[in-house]
Amino acid sequence: MHCNSRLTIFSLVSALLILPFANAFYIPGTAVNPNGRKHGASNLISGSSLALNLGQVLRGDRITLSDYELNMGNDDEAHYLCSRKIDWDGLKRAQELVADGFVAEWIVDNLPGATSFVTVDRSRKYYAAGFKLGYEDLSPTTGLPIYYINNHFTFVIRYHRAPGRAGNNGKKTIVGFEVYAKSLEAEGRNETGLPEDIQAVENGLQLQIGGNTTSTDKRDNSLYPNNDDADDFGENATLTIPYTYSVYFREEEKVEWQNRWDLYFVDQEDSSKIHWLAILNSLIISGLLTSFVAVIIARTVYGDIKSVKEKGLEEGKIKLKRRTSKSSKRKSTEKGGLLDQPDATKDVGDSSDEDVAEDLTGWKLLHGDVFRTPSFSGILAPLIGSGMQLVFMATALLLLSCFGLLNPSFRGGYISVGVALFIFAGLFSGYFSGRAYKTFGGQLWKKNVIVTATLFPGLLFATVFILNFFVWAQASSTAIPFGTLIALLSLWLLVQLPLVYAGSWFGFIRVGGWDHPIKTNPIPRQVPPQHWYFKSWRLVLLAGLIPFSVIFIELMFVFKSLWQDKSGYYYVFGFFAVVSVILILTVVEVTVVVTYNQLCAEVS
Repeated sequence: MHCNSRLTIFSLVSALLILPFANAFYIPGTAVNPNGRKHGASNLISGSSLALNLGQVLRGDRITLSDYELNMGNDDEAHYLCSRKIDWDGLKRAQELVADGFVAEWIVDNLPGATSFVTVDRSRKYYAAGFKLGYEDLSPTTGLPIYYINNHFTFVIRYHRAPGRAGNNGKKTIVGFEVYAKSLEAEGRNETGLPEDIQAVENGLQLQIGGNTTSTDKRDNSLYPNNDDADDFGENATLTIPYTYSVYFREEEKVEWQNRWDLYFVDQEDSSKIHWLAILNSLIISGLLTSFVAVIIARTVYGDIKSVKEKGLEEGKIKLKRRTSKSSKRKSTEKGGLLDQPDATKDVGDSSDEDVAEDLTGWKLLHGDVFRTPSFSGILAPLIGSGMQLVFMATALLLLSCFGLLNPSFRGGYISVGVALFIFAGLFSGYFSGRAYKTFGGQLWKKNVIVTATLFPGLLFATVFILNFFVWAQASSTAIPFGTLIALLSLWLLVQLPLVYAGSWFGFIRVGGWDHPIKTNPIPRQVPPQHWYFKSWRLVLLAGLIPFSVIFIELMFVFKSLWQDKSGYYYVFGFFAVVSVILILTVVEVTVVVTYNQLCAEVS
């Protein structure tokens, strides 16, 4: 993508949030009340919003054009932007944002403005998206916090010669966008609003009304507005914040267009040892489970099945083979005549029933009960369908990410594609739900369609809708607009519901349910009292610990990359795919082991 002769910074896209529901914030001079100027010969006007995809809207992106002017290849050592006045409320809000470590993000040519860092061994440079709004210091006398706001920004635009004929014609591509923010005091400026010395950072701009002087007494005052400050300076007192910026263009010969995002992932590549540790941990746990399953299947289950086949099972009942010895026949003949033979035969039969009855224990005695229809089959079938829907969506997202089709340059792509896959997976949800419902003996398949299409998606939509009220109350940019909620509701009812209907019709009517290998006994077997660890919810917790132990290291790295690391991106999907495959195998093996132990325990 070639860069035009004039570029515009899309200001204030998002922030790294600490609280679950965070307020939207705006930096004076970057996104509030833009002048509405027209950028060059284009139709772009500062202050206008750009069109966003569904993923960007859902994650809270609000992209607007700013007043910053960047002319390709032209350096600008110092440029005055504007000045903004803030009152007591704005001052307090700005102090809270700086204290909480909020980060702002600007965009040039779809690249987020980055803060540059170097690795621990100082061998490589890497980027962290965004820059801090300000910084905190402590008063040397009182120990109270002093907050400074960054009001001067240095933009370093790194470019690379465009390939082919375009490069011969002088075209360039943007391969890096670095932002260096610092705080400059408001005093000592010339008539154009520029500071006399742009490198003088000793005295920054304090977030305090009446405190931006070099006097030590002023600097040691409490920086949080209170009633005494309002009385001293007046309720209408304001703080004027001047904003300036510098622009530098530098050629980067080593970084090309297709590799320009690599600097955002260097820190993740250096931590590959953690990923290998996660894979090793997963393989060990999965290997132990595999050995357990092999023992159960190869020895116990196979031996039990072979024994049952040899002794015979017919119509779900154990055959009792009567065996009479020659000696018993001889004794009965000697002791009596023909009139005594019926009684003798009866005695022999009773003895053989006691001696030859098969000593079948364990899971074999439940062969006529394991396929009995569950109590809440009307809920289980829709949950099975919704589970397959989520599995399809997650698998498709992981595959697309591994092949590079989904990446951070596609802003909002993960959420947009995820929603589309979830809607399309309604076919699989209806299919598996319909077949399970048919297997359970259900007849009202259309009712099952409604439950499948509304149970999980309805709960999800209701949760988002309720939580959205709290986000609206906080005036956060992450609040989903009402129009977007209507669009999601339309996708749910007008697209997913028909897909679930089609899949359920095909699974219930055309394919039908699964056939059980044996019949179910008409009378349920009474389950004896169970140990505490075989109770339903306890067993679920114990069984869930093993799959969690397989993925928790990689999962921790995902959350760390998104919420704690400087980069704010996660892009090592190859490791994640390997761990996910091991996780699936582990879940299957845990299911086999737990099911076998549960069946054995229910007849013990």
